[in-house]
Amino acid sequence: MSDNNKLLSIRNLKKVYRTRDGELEALGSVTFDVNQQEFVSIVGPSGCGKTTLLKIIAGLLPKSEGEIIVNQDSFDPAREVGFVFQKPLLLHWRKVLDNVLLPIEILKLDRKKYVDRARELLNLVGLEGFEQRYPNELSGGMQQRVSIARALIHDPKLILMDEPFGALDAITREKMNLELLRIWSESKKTILFITHEISEAVFLGDRVIVLSARPSKMVGSYDIALERPRALSQKATPEFGEYTISIYQKLEVV
Repeated sequence: MSDNNKLLSIRNLKKVYRTRDGELEALGSVTFDVNQQEFVSIVGPSGCGKTTLLKIIAGLLPKSEGEIIVNQDSFDPAREVGFVFQKPLLLHWRKVLDNVLLPIEILKLDRKKYVDRARELLNLVGLEGFEQRYPNELSGGMQQRVSIARALIHDPKLILMDEPFGALDAITREKMNLELLRIWSESKKTILFITHEISEAVFLGDRVIVLSARPSKMVGSYDIALERPRALSQKATPEFGEYTISIYQKLEVV
């Protein structure tokens, strides 16, 4: 991996929570790099610290040990990171357009300069014409599209996605996977994507990182050499099956 193309270097990242029952080691020692404009999927057992990892990268949690090295002159997580959570977390009293513009208000940027951008992003995620709807008028998949537009509004370099489609039905999830790949291709963002679904990780990612059970360590990294743009029919190919079986076996071992 070329240093010139590297966005992040995670080095021996560790997180220990202090509880009433003593210390709980969530991240044991995690090390990996992320290229600019790369789509990296992360899989691991439940409770292995995947969400903790993303929150540390986003600056929402302090690390206990290790380094996050950013190959940029300046990198303020508040401005350079967009976060898509497991649930859309939209403000139900704000219309769709106002939800998308929320980070602009939090960052105290000029809202008027971003209204057109918000409309462009809603068009990008397939929600043109829904700007004045309220969240409760949208389906679950549509609400997650709003949250993706919200994560992109301030033009961050890095998008962190924490199982964003986990609550969706299988058909909607497949559609959202295809939509996400289209959005990623057009926006040219770097994405770190957490999922429990091995097939989803393989289908979306340029690379799949496998974490062990808590305290987690990186126990596998798979470069996914499937042709892009991806199509659902690729899931039926021997190559796709080999990736999923190999990752599954790695998780079974750890």
